[in-house]
Amino acid sequence: MANIFAKDTFAVVDLETTGTQRENNNHIIQFGCAIIKNMKVVKTYSFMINPHREIPLSVQNLTRIHNEDVEKAPDFSHYAKKIIAILEDTVFVAHNVNFDLPFLNYELMQHGYPALTNKAIDTVELAKIAFPTLPSYKLSDLTSRLAIKHLNPHKADSDAYGTAILLIDIIHRLEKLPQATLNTLGSLSSGLVRDTSWVLNKIADYYRKQKRPLAKEFIQVRNIILQKQTDPSERFAGENNKFPQDNKTKKEMFKGKLNYRKAQVDLINHLHQFIKDPNERAMMVEAPNGTGKTFSYLFSYAYELYSGRKLVIAAPTKVLQDQIIDREIPQMLEITKLDLKAEVVKSSSHYIDLDGFVQSLFKGTPNKPTLVLQMQILVWLTETKTGDLDELQLTNYNAPLFTQISHPGDARVGSRFAEVDFWNLARKRQEEADILVTNHAYLANHYMDTIWGQNPYLVIDEAHRFKENAISSRNDSLQFESLWGVLSHLRNLLYYAEDSVQNQFSEDVELNFLLKKLDPEILELIYQINDLQKALYEQKDLAISQSLLPNGNLQLSFQGKTLFPDDGAFRSQLPAFQQKLEQVRQGTNQILFQLYQEQTSLLANEESLLSEITEQIDRLDYYSEKSYQLADLINNKNNLQEEGFILVATNPEDPLSSNLQWLMLDADKELKQIYNRFDHLLFVSATLTVDHDFSYAIGQLSVEKLMPITYIGIGKSTFNLNKHLEVLAVKDMPKPNSEEYEKAIEEIITSDLLQKNHVLILMTNLDTIRETFSKIINNPKLKDFEILAQGITGSNNRIAKRFSIAKKAIIIGADSFWEGIDFHDCGVDLVIATKLPFESPDQPEVRLRQKRLEDLGVNVFEEDSLPRAIVRLRQGIGRLIRGEKDHGQFVILDSRLWTENYGQEFIKAIPVKTEQITRKELKTKLDNYDQRRH
Repeated sequence: MANIFAKDTFAVVDLETTGTQRENNNHIIQFGCAIIKNMKVVKTYSFMINPHREIPLSVQNLTRIHNEDVEKAPDFSHYAKKIIAILEDTVFVAHNVNFDLPFLNYELMQHGYPALTNKAIDTVELAKIAFPTLPSYKLSDLTSRLAIKHLNPHKADSDAYGTAILLIDIIHRLEKLPQATLNTLGSLSSGLVRDTSWVLNKIADYYRKQKRPLAKEFIQVRNIILQKQTDPSERFAGENNKFPQDNKTKKEMFKGKLNYRKAQVDLINHLHQFIKDPNERAMMVEAPNGTGKTFSYLFSYAYELYSGRKLVIAAPTKVLQDQIIDREIPQMLEITKLDLKAEVVKSSSHYIDLDGFVQSLFKGTPNKPTLVLQMQILVWLTETKTGDLDELQLTNYNAPLFTQISHPGDARVGSRFAEVDFWNLARKRQEEADILVTNHAYLANHYMDTIWGQNPYLVIDEAHRFKENAISSRNDSLQFESLWGVLSHLRNLLYYAEDSVQNQFSEDVELNFLLKKLDPEILELIYQINDLQKALYEQKDLAISQSLLPNGNLQLSFQGKTLFPDDGAFRSQLPAFQQKLEQVRQGTNQILFQLYQEQTSLLANEESLLSEITEQIDRLDYYSEKSYQLADLINNKNNLQEEGFILVATNPEDPLSSNLQWLMLDADKELKQIYNRFDHLLFVSATLTVDHDFSYAIGQLSVEKLMPITYIGIGKSTFNLNKHLEVLAVKDMPKPNSEEYEKAIEEIITSDLLQKNHVLILMTNLDTIRETFSKIINNPKLKDFEILAQGITGSNNRIAKRFSIAKKAIIIGADSFWEGIDFHDCGVDLVIATKLPFESPDQPEVRLRQKRLEDLGVNVFEEDSLPRAIVRLRQGIGRLIRGEKDHGQFVILDSRLWTENYGQEFIKAIPVKTEQITRKELKTKLDNYDQRRH
C-alpha cells in the first residue's frame, strides 16, 4: 500500500469537557492526543485538567472522570503552550471535529493565545463514506466493529488512540476504491466539514497519476463503478430429491450438522403428511421457540419443489426474513443437498434506481446529510451485489434523496443502466428461484403477482400477526392540509417566485393564456378542499372516541355510517372536488408540455423548475388516487361497515386543519382472496392457541372454511424450558395507574436491574414511557446502561440496533416491542411486563374495532381483549428464549394477575410455573439468578 501521506503528521485529538456549550462556563477536563506518522501511531499524550468548577453528574457517568480526579491537576493555562507545540505543523483530526477544534480554540483564546489554523478533518464523515454499511458511527461502536482495541471509551487518551487507528483503517479502505469512484468522491467532497475533502482528493490525485486499471470484479457504467453481476449457476438435480421417510435416514443426514431432536422430526413428519395429502388445504402449527420450526417447514416443503412449484414464505419483519434467507435456508440445503434457489421479494422502492442516483449527483448543491449519503452510496455501489438499500442499515429512509433514487418498479428499457438495473436483476432471480421470502404486508398487497408462479405453496410465519399486518398495509389517508400545501407551492412556481414561469416567460402568449386560465381553478380547488374539511369537522360531536395527543392534535374516531350519512354534505361535494382536482392536474400538464416545447432554449435553473412542476403533478396524481379510493369506500355500504375513520385536526379549534385517515376493521374477504391464490397453506407461530385451543386464531385468520389440521408442539420443546426461563410475578405492587405504582417502577429500574446487561421493560402506554424515561435518564446508578425509549430516542429500528450494539442497555417500549422486534444479535437477560398487556381503548383503531364487535353482539372482553392480551403476554415471554442457548427471567409487576378472575387465564398461558414473590424479594431473585441456574 502506497504511503500517500508520508510527509503528513496527523494529530488525533479527543477532549473531555464539563459540557458541550463552551460559552456556558464549560471547560476541558482531559486532553488526549495520538500522533500518526507514516500511517503508524508513534506517540500519545494525556493531560488531566482542572476546570475550576464541578463536573456534572451526567459527565462523570459518561467519562468516569470525577471531581477528585482533577482537583489537584494543573489548569488549562499550564498546558496551553505544550498543546500548541504538540499540534504545530500537524493535520488536526477528531471524531466530530466541529466540537473538539472550536472548543480547544475557545480555551486557547480565553487564555490569550491565537486560535489554531491547522488543516482539520473529521473521522465521522470519513467513516460513513469508507464503511457505508455499518449500523452506527459512534466511536465506541466503530472501534468495536472494526476490532480496534482501546481500553477506556469516553476517556480522551483512549478515544484519541481509537480514533487514530480508525483513521488509518479509513485511509487504507479509501485507497482500495476504483479510480472513477475516487474521482467522483473528490468532486463532491468540497461540501464536507472543514478540510475533510483534502484526504479524499489527495488519494484520488495520487492514484490518478498511477493510471490504475479497473479491477476484474468491477464494471463501469458512465461514472459509476459497480460489482459485476454473475449469471446464475447451472442447476443440477441434487443427490436425492426424495423425502427421507424413515427417521433413521434423517438422523444420518443431520449428523454433525444439526442435533437430532425427536420433537423436531415429529413436526417434520406431520408437515410432510399434510403437504402430500391432496385433500388438505391448510394446517395450523403452534411450535414453541426452540423446536426448530423454520427448519422443519423448509425441510418438509423442499422436496416438493422439483415439480416446478414454488414455496412462498411470508414473515412479519425484515429481521426474520434475513434470518430465513441467511441462516435457515443455507442450513437446510447443506443437510438435504438439494439444489434449490431462494430469493427475498420486496417492493421496488427498496432498490436503488441508478438513473435517479446519477441525476441526483448533478442536481444543485445538496444539504450536508444528503451529500454524505450520496458519497456513502457511491462506495456502497462498489460492494453491493443486490442494490438493496436496506444494506445501508439506515434507520430512516425519509431523506428527500430517497424519493429520487428509490426504484419505481418499471423495466428501465433504453436506460444506460438497463443491463445492470438492480430491480430487473432481482425480478429475474425471483422468477428463477424455488423459494421466495417476503413480508406479510407485501404478500397482502401483491398476492396476485405472477412472481409466485403456478399453484404455489404458502407458509405464513409468525401467523398470529398476519391479519394485523395485512390490515395496516391497507390503511390509508387523505391529508387535506398537505394537498393545500402542494397547491400553494404550485402557485408559487407558476406565478409568484422570482423565477416563476410567469416571470420567466412573460412574452409567451400561449403560455400566459394557460396560466391565466389555471390560477382561478387552483383557488376554486382550495375552496373545495375547505368545504370538505368543514363537512367532516361538523360531525365531531358524533365521534365514538376523542383524544388530545401530546403534539396538540385532536383525534376523533368514527364509524363510516356516522361520518358519511347518505344525505351528508361530504358525499355530495366529493365528486366536484375530484373533477376540479383533475382539471388542475390537466391544466398544469398543459403548461409543462408548453414549457418542454421551449426546451432547447432552457437554462439550468429552468430545467430545475420543470423538474419541480413535474413533482407537483405527481403529487396531484397521488391525491387524486386517494380521493377515488375514499369514494369507493364510502359508496359501497358493505365496505363502509368494515372501515373505521379517524379525523385528525392539527388545530382542534380550526375545521380547516382537518385530515382524514381510514382503516380496515374486518379483513375477512381480503384474507380469503389471498388464500385462494395458494395451496397447502401453513400457519405457524409460537402463539396460536389460547388455553391449548386454536379457535381464536382460526377466527382471527378467517380460515374456518379451510378446515385446517391443527398441531400443537407444547411439551415437545427440544430442550427443558424450566432450565432456561424463570417467571416471577410480584404480588404486592400498588394498583396500576396510581402514583405509588409509578414510583415503585422507577425504584425497580434504578435499584434492581444493575447486574443485568440487556433489559426490556414492556409498557402499554406511550405517555408512561415518556414519564419513566425522564425520571431515570440521569440517575447515576444507571450510568453503565444505554437507556432507550420508544418515541424518544429514535425509531424502533434504531432502538433495536442500539440495543444489540451496546454492552449494557435498557429499552422502555410498548406495542411492537412486545412481539414485533427480535434481538437475535445480543439476546435479552430480563423482560419486565409492567402491566398485563391489554390494549388501550384510547387508541382509535382499538375503539373502532371493539365498537364494531359490540354492534355484532360479541362479548368484547372475553372474545377479543382477553385472548389478544394472553397472546401478547406469551409473545413478550418469547422475547427472552429464542433458542436453546438463551436463558432469562420474565417479571410481571401487575398484581391483577392474583386479584382478578382473569389472572388465572394468563397464568395458564405461561409455559413454566409462575413464582409469586414480594417486592422486597425481587432484587435478590434477579441478582442471584445465574448462580441458582448453575
